[in-house]
Amino acid sequence: MKISILAFTANGVALSLKIKELLDAQGNHTACYQPEKLTGAVNTAGMAEPIAPDLKVFTGRQFAEKDALIFVGACGIAVRAIASFVQDKTKDPAVLCIDEKGRFVIPLLSGHIGGANMLADRISEALNAIPVITTATDINRLFSVDEWAAFHDAWISDLKAAKEISARLLAEKPVGFYSELDIEGEMPRLLEKNENNMDIGICVSLNDRLEPYPITLNIVPRTVYLGIGCRRGTPLQRIEDLVLEQLSRNSISFQAIAGIASIDLKTKEQGLLDFAAKNNLPLHFFSSDELLSVPGKYTESEFVSSITGVGNVCERAALMVSAGGGLISRKVSGNGVTIALAQKEWRVSFEY
Repeated sequence: MKISILAFTANGVALSLKIKELLDAQGNHTACYQPEKLTGAVNTAGMAEPIAPDLKVFTGRQFAEKDALIFVGACGIAVRAIASFVQDKTKDPAVLCIDEKGRFVIPLLSGHIGGANMLADRISEALNAIPVITTATDINRLFSVDEWAAFHDAWISDLKAAKEISARLLAEKPVGFYSELDIEGEMPRLLEKNENNMDIGICVSLNDRLEPYPITLNIVPRTVYLGIGCRRGTPLQRIEDLVLEQLSRNSISFQAIAGIASIDLKTKEQGLLDFAAKNNLPLHFFSSDELLSVPGKYTESEFVSSITGVGNVCERAALMVSAGGGLISRKVSGNGVTIALAQKEWRVSFEY
């Protein structure tokens, strides 16, 4: 996660630096900020940057750019700072408030989807502080489908249905759970596996059109990678058309796509760059040597090999970026584009 910590006193800045250290150790990218008036007064040169030009403008910029904002200080400061930027739970970053003594950690915004509750738990454990969690499913120790999906990088089809599921669980009523992917470990309390007589339930699948229940909340794990090859100058639309065609043919939701890969000769291929940017998908490039190192048998093309040094780019690239996954659709060609689909290994697990 990309995290900003804003502190407003010397003690708060000292605590923010301590929090930064523990968050960075967990693989996050954390930056600390302090009021300009503290610059020079507190020995934090190179460690805490100034909040400028003012708190509101600065907060707005951080709100748009970061995954989480942590305010070390009074809750009122945090609430007033973020008030005009709050949109909805699918877009807002996690926002937390911590008192400058490090006694209480309070998630203020995006507790589940944004990960504020989980972040509060981790910080509290490290600081020996008290996490002040107020969301109903958490305080009742019940399964939270939106938090679970967010943690496992899965797409949620309908927040209204997610809210209804939470309401059922809070009322101690069972909810159905259907999965086309393997399930490991124990099911959470009140989730009933593959019970078809339920009127509401959760469906985990790459296909977001499955409806095993009258009210179905589709959860789509982002586990599918596109390997793409194309002729020079191929426009975005041709790439998109073939991608959509293959996803439909394989009953895979577009929401399941986790990333795209190709050969490094395509790093300036505008149509490919535009397709990735339009759909906010990470784009990975591999050298011919890297692609040739991927074991397996592929449909090789002598012509492609003479240009790129690799007889099959799309299948190898899809497998390479999926980090040990397997092909679910081999090379398909059309209008100067080749596409293959690979899926990384993923199981339904309730441990997190």
